[in-house]
Amino acid sequence: MNPVIEETSVPAAVIEPIEAPTEMTSAEPTSNRLVSLDAFRGSIMLLMSSSGFGIPQVAKSFPDNPIWTFLGYECEHSKWTGCTLWDLIQPSFMFMVGVAIPWSIANRRSRGQTFGAMFGHAAVRALVLVLLSIFLQSTWSKSTDWTFPNVLAQIGLGYIFVFLIAFARPRVQWLAAFGILIAYWLAFATYPLAPAGFDWNSVGVHGDWQHLHGFAAHWDKNWNFAAAVDHWLLNLFPRDEPYAFNAGGYQTLNFIPSIATMVFGVIAGQLLRSEFPITEKLRRLVIAGIAGIALGKLIELVGICPIVKQIWTSSWAIFSGGIVTLLLAAYVTIVDWRGLKRWAFPLVVAGMNPITLYVMWQIMAGPTRGRIKIHFGQHIFESFGALYTPMLERISVLFAFWLILFWMYRRKIFIRI
Repeated sequence: MNPVIEETSVPAAVIEPIEAPTEMTSAEPTSNRLVSLDAFRGSIMLLMSSSGFGIPQVAKSFPDNPIWTFLGYECEHSKWTGCTLWDLIQPSFMFMVGVAIPWSIANRRSRGQTFGAMFGHAAVRALVLVLLSIFLQSTWSKSTDWTFPNVLAQIGLGYIFVFLIAFARPRVQWLAAFGILIAYWLAFATYPLAPAGFDWNSVGVHGDWQHLHGFAAHWDKNWNFAAAVDHWLLNLFPRDEPYAFNAGGYQTLNFIPSIATMVFGVIAGQLLRSEFPITEKLRRLVIAGIAGIALGKLIELVGICPIVKQIWTSSWAIFSGGIVTLLLAAYVTIVDWRGLKRWAFPLVVAGMNPITLYVMWQIMAGPTRGRIKIHFGQHIFESFGALYTPMLERISVLFAFWLILFWMYRRKIFIRI
């Protein structure tokens, strides 16, 4: 899987609700962790690392089966406009980054850290995330791949801004989030449309592509404000050949509206840390989630801005923010309010070591698949027939990764950035 195109490649290295030391610690997880956030994070990590469980590949063999068609569609990114389950992986992580920040700030304050020390830590964390993103996405390249649409870099590029906004009052935070989205919308809306007769093949958009029309064309694939910025910016870095386009349509400037998504998470995190009864917290989360979905969809329906995950349109930030807020509310209801935690244990194991799982998935999936075949037989993945081989491969590799995480969990080894 191409880590540049697959924007759901998310390590969640910075979204722990309780601060943990850099690199490795054997400390017992503190009892005041927001377990629901660990479970939420773990479920998204496992979903991402499953590579869709091979469902899209199997679904192609059942083109007339509505169930397989639905599952295959939901386990892949939407082609441009719209929203699938797979599209929600990245906004879930961006949102959880914000949710965790109030806990991080509170813990550091309790240890007597000054604002300067906290800011310095946040700056180092942001830099490490960007550099780690570049390193991992260059794993299979002949030279350093200086591109930034990978979500790890996206978190790093926006983290400092979100950290600073977290110290503001809620009203300022709301204004900042929507101010960013309006400014980002204006940049796209005022950028010139592609000229008549433009050679779309030159930007990787082929003849069968369903272009957006009318005002929505300002957000068409690889001809928009963010694409123009990337064509200038990425060619400033050393490259084997000049940068022309991103095959998936992802852009570096996605980090700007992603800041709004993370700020929404900050506001949710502050709500969860407040003195309100848990029922009131859940009520507010549900109202905010429904409002976000409705507002984002309305913005698209009236023709102001289409919902496009690949370029993180302003309507997408609001729409997806509403959905992930409802998901957070669901986890808080089940795990923290109702106290049903045992079922979430496998998720928590993954959620406590997300950076480890991410790195393993990025660089060890292929070798692990090969080791399993060596030790259990070359045809082990064909046990249920060749048709289901993609599913058994991905499930087996994911289970192997989870066993490593379980071993680390039992020994209280938690790797953080």
